[in-house]
Amino acid sequence: MTMQAPSGVQYELRNGDQSAVVVEVGASLRAYSVGGRDVIVPFGADEIAPASHGAVLLPWPNRLRDGRYSFDGVDYSLPLTEPGRMTALHGLACWQRWTPVDRSAASVTLALDLVPVPGYPFELRCEITYELGDAGLGIRLSATNLSDRDAPYGAGFHPWLSPGPGSVDECLFRIDAQQWIRTDERLLPVGAEPIPQHFDFRKPRVLGGTEFDDAFVDATFADGLSWITLRGSDGLTAATWMDSSMTCWQVCTGDAVALSRYRRAGVAAEPMTCIADAFRTGDKLIRLAPGQASTVRWGLSLLRD
Repeated sequence: MTMQAPSGVQYELRNGDQSAVVVEVGASLRAYSVGGRDVIVPFGADEIAPASHGAVLLPWPNRLRDGRYSFDGVDYSLPLTEPGRMTALHGLACWQRWTPVDRSAASVTLALDLVPVPGYPFELRCEITYELGDAGLGIRLSATNLSDRDAPYGAGFHPWLSPGPGSVDECLFRIDAQQWIRTDERLLPVGAEPIPQHFDFRKPRVLGGTEFDDAFVDATFADGLSWITLRGSDGLTAATWMDSSMTCWQVCTGDAVALSRYRRAGVAAEPMTCIADAFRTGDKLIRLAPGQASTVRWGLSLLRD
């Protein structure tokens, strides 16, 4: 028997000095570097993604309270994949094997037919493309409702920006958003508020010991893009961007990550269409009609001053 990597087939992409690895399981982004400098915190080919590293989060991102929700008058229940907080975490697609449908030296497109399950009896056709271009790595995700009824839907992504050779605490951090989401003890949303001073990184400043596991909404856009940036001690900046197809950010510094070598190893800069618990609250929840598609775009870059 031939043993396979836990993340399945590895799709290596190259364009000039850029290199990325996309994997079969979850269509996750396992690594991305420019000139040998990591833009995201990679995980090993022999590892299971340690803290949703590089994951595609659908049909909902983040947490769903008690794994329960109602949609069009019907109650549904999903497995509690984060039992400590009694939540269903990060959707259904991140542990599925995605199928390649297009491939080149610098790009790959993977597809997933998300089959109906008791807690989410809707069928989605999902396709994601990763492409290395001159400006960095661009990602496009499209999900089409193949069911005969409307389906609730949200999407997000989980890249961990790399600080480079120094520590996260030394980095200059910036986020383009105007409001912060207060959460309860289960990290579920209570409401949107002005950003408190200790979380206010709308202008770049040293991250220091700030601990994040927080959502930000009312993303701000310049030239059509909203950014989270992490400038390392080497003077290079790892950056995540999203276009207006998404308006929410989740930020996490990984202080509670189980594997110590990944604890505060980077900053998760997660573009999302909605924040946690959207299936219950309806806040920014996408309603996909039969045959309707939702498409989002985001990407990663290494910026030089």
